Amino acid sequence: MSASKTIKMLSRLLCTALLLGPAVAFADYELNLSPGVTEISQMQYDLHMLVLWICTIAGIGVFGVMIYSIINHRKSKGAQAAQFHESTTVEVIWTVVPFVILVAIAVPATQGLLALEDSSNPDMNIKVTAIQWKWEYDYIDEKGVRFISQLDSASEDARKLGSGKDVKEVENYLLNVDKPMVVPVNKRVRILLTSKDVIHAWWVPAVGVKRDAIPGFVNESWFKATKVGIYRGQCAELCGKDHGFMPIVLKVVSDADYASWVKEQQASAGASAAEDTKTFTMDELMVRGKAVYDKSCAACHGATGAGIPPMFPAMTGSKIVTGDKAGHIDIVANGKTGTAMAAYKAQLSKAEIAAVITYERNALGNKTGDMVQPSDIK
Repeated sequence: MSASKTIKMLSRLLCTALLLGPAVAFADYELNLSPGVTEISQMQYDLHMLVLWICTIAGIGVFGVMIYSIINHRKSKGAQAAQFHESTTVEVIWTVVPFVILVAIAVPATQGLLALEDSSNPDMNIKVTAIQWKWEYDYIDEKGVRFISQLDSASEDARKLGSGKDVKEVENYLLNVDKPMVVPVNKRVRILLTSKDVIHAWWVPAVGVKRDAIPGFVNESWFKATKVGIYRGQCAELCGKDHGFMPIVLKVVSDADYASWVKEQQASAGASAAEDTKTFTMDELMVRGKAVYDKSCAACHGATGAGIPPMFPAMTGSKIVTGDKAGHIDIVANGKTGTAMAAYKAQLSKAEIAAVITYERNALGNKTGDMVQPSDIK
C-alpha cells in the first residue's frame, strides 16, 4: 500500500472517530432540561423551550437566507449586486419583529419570576443554614426537628486519596447525604436560607429552586413538589476547598410517611437530650468520640490528626488539645473567629462534643488520660 493511500485511510478513520466518538461518549447524558416536579420548574422548562424554538427558527431563517444567497448570488453565476438604499419596509421589519419576539419572551419570564418570588401562604416553613460543608435543617413548625445533613460516609471514604475504593461502586457518588431533607407531597414549602460562614447556594433542579445562602442575611424561596420521590442537588457557589462535597437530597413522601418521620425525629431529639445528662465511661466516650471525629473533624484535621498546616493545624501534640480542658471545650463549642474552625455547639449535642474532645485528648498521638462529660459543656 502506497504512503498516500495509507494517509487517506488514516484520515478517514480519524474523521469517523471524531464523528462517532462524541455520540458514544455522551450516550448516557441528557441534552435538555428536565420539567421537574413543581409548578415553578415546569414554568422554567416551558420558558426554556420557548426561547430554544425561537432561537432555532431565527437561526434557520438567518442562515438559510445566507446560504441561499451565497449559492445563488455568487459572482461565478454572473450575479450583480442590487443598488438600493434606505428601505423603509426593511427598517420597519427588522425593528418590529425583534420587538415582538422580546415581548413574547418577556411575558412568561416575568410571570415565572413573580411566581418564584411569591412565598406567601406556605403550608410549612424550613430554615436552611449553610455551614462549610453541611446543611442544617430546622423545621420551624415541628418542635424538636432540627438536624445536620452532610456527605454520606460511602462517598466521603471513596473520595479520599489512597482509600482504595472505586468511586464507580458508590451509588450516587458525591450526591448522597446521611440525613435527607424530608417534606410531604403537594405541600407549599417555604425555605428560609442563610449561612454561618461564606456564601453558599441551595440548588435542587427538580423543584426549580436555586437561591444563595448569605451570612447575616435571610433569603427565601418556595416549592410544592407534586410527585413522591428523591431529588438531588448541591451547593452552587464556590464555597471553599470542599465545595464539590456539599450535596443536597430532598425526599418527598406521603402525608402519612411524613408524620411518621416527624415522630421519629422528635423521639431522636428526646433521646439526645437525655444523653446530655448522662455520665459516660472512658470506653463509651472514646467509641462515640471516634465516630464524631471521623464524621465532623477528619476532613480538615486528618484521620490520624496530622492536619494540613497552616490552615488546618495538627491534633497530635497540639497545645490546645493537650492543655487545659476548658480551652479545648471553648474552641470546639464556639470555634475561632477568622479561621476555618467552626462553632460546633449548634451542630453537635453536648454528649457528642464531650465524646469528641475526650477522643482527641486520648487518641491521635495524644494521651492526657482525662475525660470530658456532657455536664462539662456549658
